[in-house]
Amino acid sequence: MSRPIRARIDLAAIRHNYGIAKMRAARSGGAARVWAVVKADAYGHGLMRVAKSLADVADGFALLETDTAVALRDAGIRQPILLLEGFFDQHELAVCAERGLTPAVHRLEQLRMIRDAALPARLPIYLKLNTGMNRLGFRPEEIPAVRRELAETAPCLASVTLMAHFATADGERGVEWQLECFRQMSAGWNLPASLANSAAILRYPHTAGDWARSGIILYGASPFADESAASFGLRPAMTLTSRILGVQEIGPGERVGYGGIAEASRPMRIGIVACGYGDGYPRHAPNGTPILVAGTRTVTAGRVSMDMLTCDLTDLPAAGVGSEVVLWGEGLAVDEVAAAAGTIGYEPLCALARRVPVVETGGGGTENEV
Repeated sequence: MSRPIRARIDLAAIRHNYGIAKMRAARSGGAARVWAVVKADAYGHGLMRVAKSLADVADGFALLETDTAVALRDAGIRQPILLLEGFFDQHELAVCAERGLTPAVHRLEQLRMIRDAALPARLPIYLKLNTGMNRLGFRPEEIPAVRRELAETAPCLASVTLMAHFATADGERGVEWQLECFRQMSAGWNLPASLANSAAILRYPHTAGDWARSGIILYGASPFADESAASFGLRPAMTLTSRILGVQEIGPGERVGYGGIAEASRPMRIGIVACGYGDGYPRHAPNGTPILVAGTRTVTAGRVSMDMLTCDLTDLPAAGVGSEVVLWGEGLAVDEVAAAAGTIGYEPLCALARRVPVVETGGGGTENEV
């Protein structure tokens, strides 16, 4: 028998979550379209399986790499594909025109490259404005130069959509400060806009504009530290499971695992789980991180190692070798595990190791290992 760890990907949950994003984005009264963000191998869920599961419902797909976008085209994806970091050289620019890709443009040099490229087709672009995130994008003082360059490049462009990214949609500061900056920077431009990320789709649907961008919520995790994914009707798309490999009975004062960071204060039963940081589980998850064993909540005990972690079975007398363990997913939100480890749900999802077998389910009870 193979090692018992598995990642179950629920494609029906992904479709459901996309529907939630669409519904939320439409609350402003507009007809906002929604990008399905599938970067980082669809946040660890598998680019092709996610794209194919949404092929008949998604308005478009957003990712980073040109070659990945081309792979989607070759797989039959015909919706718009947005390159969130744009193109990096003339070759990639030509590929964008040939394969119908929409690059983000965030530097004046990129507009000049488009103008000088003699492309085989006019190019749709997303013009990225820096409204306070201070990563990519044009700053307010650059807008006059951008307008001039854009006017000269206009014959090469099929369409222009303005784009910005919210830095604090998940926090107390909110989005209004960036919205005001966006209004000032875009004054006089009658162009479609793409502003809302996952947090803004849920909390500020009036920012959805013409195209919203559904990232982490597509996979059933929450962008907020204080609101669960379930509270928005989202369903976990990935459930990471394993089983108990062995049980140790230890006495008071005995310690568990590398470094002996967990010390028994009473007689304890320790379960050894076939999962470790080599599988993508956070190594820095501390003693007491939540875990489900045989459907009952308990906690980890001791340091996570490469291939195993340990958990407290003292109050679970029926649990033992072979008992199923849920590391995150159905019954235990990945956000809760991530919070205990001092990170966010994005990280463990994206970190799923290639050695972990993946099982697909459409939500109807059938499973296929891939």
